[in-house]
Amino acid sequence: MDEDRKRYEFRRMLEELEKYQGRGTELISVYIPPKRPISDVIAYLRDEYGTSSNIKSKTTRKNVMSAIESIMSRLKYFKMPPPNGLVVFVGHVQKRGDQTEMVSHLMEPPEPVQSFIYRCDSKFYLEPLKEMLGEKDVYGLLVIDRKEATIGLLKGTRVIVVKHIESMVPSKHHQGGQSSRRFERLIEQAVHEFFKRVGDKANEVFLNEKLEGILVGGPGSTKEFFVKGDYLHHELKKKIIDLFDTGYTDEYGLHELVNKASETLQQLELFKERKLLNRFFREIRKPDGGLAVYGEKEVREALERGAVDILLISDSLRRYRVKWKCPQCGKEVVETIKGEIPEKTCPECGSPMEIVEKKDLIEEYYEIAEENGTKVELISDESEEGKIFSTAFGGIAALLRYR
Repeated sequence: MDEDRKRYEFRRMLEELEKYQGRGTELISVYIPPKRPISDVIAYLRDEYGTSSNIKSKTTRKNVMSAIESIMSRLKYFKMPPPNGLVVFVGHVQKRGDQTEMVSHLMEPPEPVQSFIYRCDSKFYLEPLKEMLGEKDVYGLLVIDRKEATIGLLKGTRVIVVKHIESMVPSKHHQGGQSSRRFERLIEQAVHEFFKRVGDKANEVFLNEKLEGILVGGPGSTKEFFVKGDYLHHELKKKIIDLFDTGYTDEYGLHELVNKASETLQQLELFKERKLLNRFFREIRKPDGGLAVYGEKEVREALERGAVDILLISDSLRRYRVKWKCPQCGKEVVETIKGEIPEKTCPECGSPMEIVEKKDLIEEYYEIAEENGTKVELISDESEEGKIFSTAFGGIAALLRYR
């Protein structure tokens, strides 16, 4: 499945979970790291089940205990968590009036769970998952001078240190008993060996990641010398975005590098979106409308006949495609709804209609696009062009293969 689509589905799931509200502390969140045996987790939950029997409120006590029972029954099918661990959300959420409804979600997150968490509150605990949501693009990080080098990754807003390497390069002061020229040769040889070690490790780390680009930093001209030399794989050299001056080459140096490059990275992401939107704006300005359409009805028709090359959708679009059916006469009605879904009366016989299908509009577009070999691009509204696209064009448009 497309990475952007996975991220979108993940974000929508978090938005839905965030809406849930419990009465008192009745919503349970459990985060299980990949290497934590499920038997340990169930033993922990049994203890919590015993403790929850002391809750004073009869309703809260009953709801919390039933939630813990539900979690244990779902976990019994596992011996160990999946590679990224497990996250479970269970609890009674408020409905209309005094009514409550049990909701239950079990998922493997997109990134490994770092530590075991059990939280019982009036809302689900989503912060660790929100941090994962920020990890759209991955960049390689390298800071280097003659004394040390640090290799890392930037995932979303997280800077991850992968390897710190110290050199054995002697200082430049003259050693007794050695000629100055011979000593310089020894230093240069030591520098070459150090750069080779750094390059080998960087190649190993970066070639195993799907990188958007690489940032290189360090004081002075050492970074330029390293990049120009034959230390990095030729495919990685093509991914170097820019070189930045940093005062440090340790873990702090990686953070300094990211801060120095933040404006460049933001511009890169926005540039990709601007390029697509400007192409769309150019097409619709043509007298015949060019190779572009916008609006839900027009885009849907073009998609279904396979005419769309690239589908552009605002990632802030929040609509549902809803199908109602009349239980009396079988009449079906399909509409796109923004906000609360209304009750509907059958236009044929006047009977109340039932909702038989409710699908996120972007999800539906992804499915149609997949069937027709169409690429989907989610457009943020962080740029001026993105805002215009969302407000003036409804956040739905297409670049066509043919009219």
